[in-house]
Amino acid sequence: MDEYPAVTDSDPTKLQERHYYLLSELQTLVKDLPSSFQQRLTYNTLSDLALALIDGTVYEIVQGLLDIQHLTEKNLYNQRQKLHCEHQGLKQDLVRKHKEALQSCKPHNLALLKSTQQTELEALEVRVREEQKMMDKKIVVEMDQKVTDQQNTLEKAGVPGFYITTNPLELTMQMNLLELILKLQQKDSQAGLL
Repeated sequence: MDEYPAVTDSDPTKLQERHYYLLSELQTLVKDLPSSFQQRLTYNTLSDLALALIDGTVYEIVQGLLDIQHLTEKNLYNQRQKLHCEHQGLKQDLVRKHKEALQSCKPHNLALLKSTQQTELEALEVRVREEQKMMDKKIVVEMDQKVTDQQNTLEKAGVPGFYITTNPLELTMQMNLLELILKLQQKDSQAGLL
């Protein structure tokens, strides 16, 4: 609570003023959301969210979760790039090996060599596709786990609207709530309240 000069103690008047300020800001920000989501964000939900935001802890939690997500995304991107570079290297090595074999090949073996090389190339392409597919599945699973971890953390922190779900509509609602929190955090920061 040290981050909010107006809320450094448990003065009920200051807490109520802070709550009303946050609620008013949230009500204004909600107007930018699609109407289908505006309807789902009731006064009580926004009031509960404002209460959760009073001391700034939720801002810190959300920022920490964002940092973790960005690091995870960067790491997964780097892993995929590394795999891509390995595949490029394998393809280049195979092409080089094939050129060398063609240069030293006797004319009567040329058809057999080309057939063998085509089979090797196709086998490598299948391997590359399968490894890329496995990597992409790994990335999806890991990002899904990050979403679940974030939902769990925010639910435990008492942020309204957050619980573990895979329902696309609920996920979109949670993303909208996060957007509101981040916009309010930015507004508070610019106003010198953070």
